[in-house]
Amino acid sequence: STLRVYTIMKAKGDLKEFKVIGRRFPTEKNKNPTLYRMRIFAPDEVAAKSRFWYFMKKLRKIKKTNGQLVYIAEITDKHPTRIKNIGIWLRYDSRSGTHNMYREYRDITVAGAVTQCYRDMAARHRARTSTIQIIKVECIPAKKCRRPHVIQFHVSIN
Repeated sequence: STLRVYTIMKAKGDLKEFKVIGRRFPTEKNKNPTLYRMRIFAPDEVAAKSRFWYFMKKLRKIKKTNGQLVYIAEITDKHPTRIKNIGIWLRYDSRSGTHNMYREYRDITVAGAVTQCYRDMAARHRARTSTIQIIKVECIPAKKCRRPHVIQFHVSIN
C-alpha cells in the first residue's frame, strides 16, 4: 500500500505574479517544441511551477515528466505606488457546478488585486483556492469600470 500526498495550492500570505515558460522535451521528431508562457499567481516559486504544470496537463496534455521549464521569474509592477483599477476574469468550481465570473478591484499592484480576489471569493462564495482559475487580469481605465464599489472612488468633475 502506497501513501499518496496531493498538494493543494494555498493562498498563504500575499500572492506574487510569476512569468513561467515551459515546453515539451525535444525529441527526434520535434527538435524545437512549442514554448508555452503563462502568468501564474502563487505565494512562491515552487507553487508557481506546480500551478504551471497543472494547467499544462489540462490544456496541452503535457505532464511534468514529459516537459521542462525554460524560464521562471517574478514580475513586479512598473508603478507600485499608483492606484489602478484591475479587472479579473476567473472560473471557479462551486458545489453546484463551474461558473465564469468578472470582478473588479482597486489596488496598487496586480498581485494585490488577485490576492483580494482570492480572499473575496472565499468569503462570498466559499470557493477554495484550488478551485479558482484566473483566466485574465487587466488594468482597466476608469471609464470602463462597471462595478459600483470601484466607481465610487473615481473623481468625477461635473
